[in-house]
Amino acid sequence: MSTETAKKPSVLFVCVHNAGRSQMAAAFLTTLSEGRIEVRSAGSQPADKVNPSAVAAMAELGIDMSSEIPKVLTTEAVKESDVVITMGCGDTCPIFPGKRYEDWELEDPAGQGVDAVRPIRDQIKARIEDLIASLTPAAK
Repeated sequence: MSTETAKKPSVLFVCVHNAGRSQMAAAFLTTLSEGRIEVRSAGSQPADKVNPSAVAAMAELGIDMSSEIPKVLTTEAVKESDVVITMGCGDTCPIFPGKRYEDWELEDPAGQGVDAVRPIRDQIKARIEDLIASLTPAAK
């Protein structure tokens, strides 16, 4: 087996504040991929803390994001990732050849209650399940 096939795929989720959508996506991918995919998230203007409604919505599904901290987007994070996914927030990333770029159009959960965040969370989960299937085709 070559080192290329042994390398875990890596995904970077990008959102301006790295406080809601990108954090939920990273938490889902971390949990659902069971360690088969390296996960990062970041934002160009990170917030002070993760959106409490996003934390509460994820906790309903047994995923704890309460200790997560928004991180600043770096060129290195993009360079080290195989897939870069922006969350429909208009954030731009450096473009490197050989990377897969996607933009997921998702409503912004900022300032919304848990009831409004649940459908966004569920859309993210469905996209994460598709993403895992595309990155780990041997997974059953």
